[in-house]
Amino acid sequence: MNFLLTDDEPLQLQELTSILRRIRPEAQVFAYAWPDDALEGAKSNPIDVAFLDIQTGGMSGLELALELKRLQPGVHIVFVTGFSQYAVDAFAMHASGYLLKPATEEAVLRELTFLYQEREASARVRVKTFGGFDVYVDGEPLRFGRAKSKELFAYLVDRRGSSVTTGEAYAALFEDAEDTLSGKSYFRTILHEMVNTLKKAGVEEILVKGRNSYAVLPERLDCDYYRFLQGDPAAVNAFQNDYMAAYSWAEIRNAELGFKME
Repeated sequence: MNFLLTDDEPLQLQELTSILRRIRPEAQVFAYAWPDDALEGAKSNPIDVAFLDIQTGGMSGLELALELKRLQPGVHIVFVTGFSQYAVDAFAMHASGYLLKPATEEAVLRELTFLYQEREASARVRVKTFGGFDVYVDGEPLRFGRAKSKELFAYLVDRRGSSVTTGEAYAALFEDAEDTLSGKSYFRTILHEMVNTLKKAGVEEILVKGRNSYAVLPERLDCDYYRFLQGDPAAVNAFQNDYMAAYSWAEIRNAELGFKME
């Protein structure tokens, strides 16, 4: 699990960082004093939950939240502020939570528990990435017409809510292929088929379509890979260095997970 924090008050930033590390010792915490730096950090790191101070120098926390949502549609936003009057603005933009300063361990734990209990209760889609990649909807296997359509969905799952352009996905799925018109046409076919497969199963809401890009909403999925990153003992025990073993682009991620086990 990855957390992103912003606060231009060093003591508040340090305290929230310490709280999150106590609650989730396995997590990575990216802490920034300035919103612009936080936005740059989010471009290279998938973020599960962002704790944002609403009042900061330069870009406001509300503006930063909008930018983060554009960059990573599945990110949860929790606002942290000393001013309760911002609550209306926060929830108007569908924030996942709201904390008043000084944040306490109890309050932070409550927010995280609410976020992930809600996800587990509502997830109709279960994704298995260890020991082979498979997708289940309401307990039934989801059948993709083409293996590459299934692999494309696997690639989006791997990116954990980060937007993937069609060019990035094409390069990952067809590593050695030339970027030809026929190749692009075939890619559009498998993309269309993936989307239609999800629509027919009634779960198209797990996808977010951007400008020439797609992403999954991690909170809509019950995924062993995501639970592994959250420290779920069952998911950790299930991992046998076999993350999406059929896909060569997943080899680096498999190695990363293996390092976490050491």
